[in-house]
Amino acid sequence: MADPLDKATSTAPPVIGEGCASRYDPEALDEEDGTEFPGAEALWQQELGGDPAE
Repeated sequence: MADPLDKATSTAPPVIGEGCASRYDPEALDEEDGTEFPGAEALWQQELGGDPAE
């Protein structure tokens, strides 16, 4: 049987820029990379202790 941990790998999306200015290439990101998070604002307001409806 093959090692089950062989499948437990991931790869980062392509990066543009160098050093402190490096960032993931936005053109290469899609929903498979987890770029959509519709509840982000509500979660952030919850963490800040505020009401997201304000």
